[in-house]
Amino acid sequence: MGQIKLNQVSKSFGTVEVIPPLDLTIENGEFVVFVGPSGCGKSTLLRLIAGLEDVTSGHVMIDGVDATSIPPAKRGLAMVFQSYALYPHMSVRKNIAFPLRMAGLDKAEQDRRVRQAAEVLNLTDYLDRRPGQLSGGQRQRVAIGRAIVREPKAFLFDEPLSNLDAALRVGMRLEISELHKRLKTTMIYVTHDQVEAMTMADKIVVLQAGVIEQVGSPLELYQRPRNTFVAGFIGSPKMNLIGGAEAEKHGAATIGIRPEHIDINEKDGLWQGTVGVSEHLGSDTFFHIQCGVSPEPITVRATGEKAFEYGAKVHLTPRPEHLHRFDAKGLRIA
Repeated sequence: MGQIKLNQVSKSFGTVEVIPPLDLTIENGEFVVFVGPSGCGKSTLLRLIAGLEDVTSGHVMIDGVDATSIPPAKRGLAMVFQSYALYPHMSVRKNIAFPLRMAGLDKAEQDRRVRQAAEVLNLTDYLDRRPGQLSGGQRQRVAIGRAIVREPKAFLFDEPLSNLDAALRVGMRLEISELHKRLKTTMIYVTHDQVEAMTMADKIVVLQAGVIEQVGSPLELYQRPRNTFVAGFIGSPKMNLIGGAEAEKHGAATIGIRPEHIDINEKDGLWQGTVGVSEHLGSDTFFHIQCGVSPEPITVRATGEKAFEYGAKVHLTPRPEHLHRFDAKGLRIA
């Protein structure tokens, strides 16, 4: 089991409240991602669950038991940090087995769990190497292996891929997702990268200034953002948000339209604009169009074959069925 419930949990540092009281339920076996800009409180929230920070008020429930006062080592959770925190003088085998030795498990059980974790993580051929002989991705797998052998109720990942280069990040992203499918254990994953959130999560928790802005599946957040913050944060490139007279035509203070939901051509359309920078990615091209309806450039996603010269005059037409409407407080209008 691995259900985690936060009941009116808050955190203050002195007189500064960084997480106002919040409620959140993470069901057994879910892969939940906490995402938001730097300083939004996502790592602090993870540390409150782990017990590495004391809650100011409220209760942390793990499988129905109030764990608020239970020390971290006895909560049955395993944390994987941004830094690998491996012992350089120990072999991979001993690094993975370290928490089992500290727990006093017999040698046979230690060996069984280490072999099992190494097989899951494709580390069997590296068990007798030291961390200095491994790549960054392999070291991160060792750190995950050290968590797996504890057979925890839930895994807590605190930006575990941020030290890796782009190619390794993609590979490890897939490996962690595959690991979740195999183990079927609750996982909570913190990242500021919304692409990681969209590609890995069963459920995303979007945070801003310690407040939960929205909770839902990746597609729910993408297709029906609750407010302009979520609309602008989830999606790459982000949603175009337009205010003023153009939004008022639709009975809103702000309208939003995804880059892939705008048609672009040189002949006719609803909005006129001038092509600025174009980003050619092969299968797709992103055009940044200076347009009178918005002080910010409008981003348009088109097929990779489509090309417009810098400075070209173009016409844009947002598809009306894909318009999002928000009120003066930034909240979605149903």
